[in-house]
Amino acid sequence: MNPIIKLENIHKIYPAQKRMFFKSKQGTDNTAVSNMSFAISEGEMVAFLGPNGAGKTTTIKMMSGILVPTTGEINVLNMNPHKNRKAYAQHIGVVFGQRTQLWWDLPLHESFEFLSYIYKIPKKIYKKNLDYFIELLELDQFIYSRVRELSLGQRMRGDIAAALLHEPKLLFLDEPTIGLDVLAKKRIREFLIQINKEKKTTLILTTHDMDDVIHICNRIIIIDNGQKIYDGDIHRFLEENRTYRTLVVDLFEKSTVTHIQGAELIKETDYKLWFKFDPKYIKISDLIANISAIYKIKDLSIQDTTIDEIVRSIYEAPKSKMNSEEYCKQ
Repeated sequence: MNPIIKLENIHKIYPAQKRMFFKSKQGTDNTAVSNMSFAISEGEMVAFLGPNGAGKTTTIKMMSGILVPTTGEINVLNMNPHKNRKAYAQHIGVVFGQRTQLWWDLPLHESFEFLSYIYKIPKKIYKKNLDYFIELLELDQFIYSRVRELSLGQRMRGDIAAALLHEPKLLFLDEPTIGLDVLAKKRIREFLIQINKEKKTTLILTTHDMDDVIHICNRIIIIDNGQKIYDGDIHRFLEENRTYRTLVVDLFEKSTVTHIQGAELIKETDYKLWFKFDPKYIKISDLIANISAIYKIKDLSIQDTTIDEIVRSIYEAPKSKMNSEEYCKQ
């Protein structure tokens, strides 16, 4: 499948600031993005992850046409995002969790009507899409309320609908569920999956909420210090990087901590123990047998390493390891 997004050897360098009136040492240029290359096909749902200052926002801004790369080439939907900004804007949607494109003092439905005018959406298509979003996002409860009167969850649903009214082929999402309760997050995730399934809308997601990544995306790109350190299928990523699991043991009697062969005790209370173990080196059945020989077990459960822990371990890994073929899948 031909990619609709293609970045080739992208660098973004911010020149050092020069002080006008005071003598000072020459500063150094800031390299925000270095040698960034990847391709994304139509219909993919990609999480773009990295710690604060990693360069992900800069990369997203270059893909959306706000910033121009210092060197390298970007092609999105067969256009240069910066040189063709006006035409390009007709084919993308953008949602920022902490900003809104809605008009604060207007009722939500009037913001939608104004956007339909800006994007020159034919009335028939506008009505069809609006009815569709009203049903899926349950907008009917507050569509005639002023935007400033909406809860955060309601406003986010309005923002997502607004970004999709003109049927963009590509949707950029920056922290779309930040600050939302569990029910609101679930509703938005289900909607995005439905839109992707029915309309083949390509989604690019930046977030610190790893549950969003797990539930929405099928691929992750991780960057740090302006460089790509991982690019691959999310399920494969989890399988490759879940190096240990946790066995949680509920006891009938208070524990007297004893060394258990093949596991490390990482947490304890009077009647509960948490053991970290690597399934490559000891079978779960053998570990349970070792524990049963010492303790009277009431119940057992196994916890996988969370994606938060995995991503954090990759950020903290030595740079030589992060840039190796193991972590940077093409």
